[in-house]
Amino acid sequence: MGSMVLLTVQTAERLGLDYDITIVDDGSAEHTRELLEQIDKDYERVSIHTHAQNRGYGGALRSGFAAATREWIFYTDGDAQYDVRELERLLEHAGPDVDLVQGYKITRHDPLHRKIIGRIYHYLVKTAFGLKLRDVDCDFRLIRRSVFDSVTLESNSGVICAEMMMKIQRGGFRIVEVPVHHYERAHGKSQFFNFRRIARVVWQLGGLWIRHVVMGGSPKKEQSNGSLRGVEKPVQGPRVGDAEGH
Repeated sequence: MGSMVLLTVQTAERLGLDYDITIVDDGSAEHTRELLEQIDKDYERVSIHTHAQNRGYGGALRSGFAAATREWIFYTDGDAQYDVRELERLLEHAGPDVDLVQGYKITRHDPLHRKIIGRIYHYLVKTAFGLKLRDVDCDFRLIRRSVFDSVTLESNSGVICAEMMMKIQRGGFRIVEVPVHHYERAHGKSQFFNFRRIARVVWQLGGLWIRHVVMGGSPKKEQSNGSLRGVEKPVQGPRVGDAEGH
């Protein structure tokens, strides 16, 4: 994580950004807290937002979004599967006529069972909520902060990504999709791919679908307010060893 913070700072400085960095510590172990305390001392523009107890992936994202102060919010996960230097590609498309620059994986580098489950999940979410995105669960996003003036997120689990993209699309916000590289997990273990968590996600997705599609109206009637553009050309990118949670 320390190297990812350094790389993030170096990238922001190289790009001449007015920035701050928020790391959400979602009830981590003691040795991680010690590392974060040292990072907090070493980097003036880094702040640590700590949860005394684990609130889940969605809870961590909601805290990070709430702590944001700049016009744009960039976030990615802390499992080293994306290269933070490709933030530059997202920024190239963050113009006045865009509200969200959404990454999509050029090639998914995961074990076969995760690829299969991920593809099924992606198909179900796109179909259930009428999403037009290439990649619903690519957590490499640049979002205009004002989006959250009208989009209120409620989920505390990984279902928050489906909820967020559904509400952003329904809200008529303008989306551009950009290809980014995806790498094998350098450290840590996914908390999603076990039967109990998958069953819980299916249950939560069902609840989200009932509240916002069955009770809230067909997504097909609302999604026409938004716009989506794709950037087709893949790029060659360097490998990053560590990643940071925002």
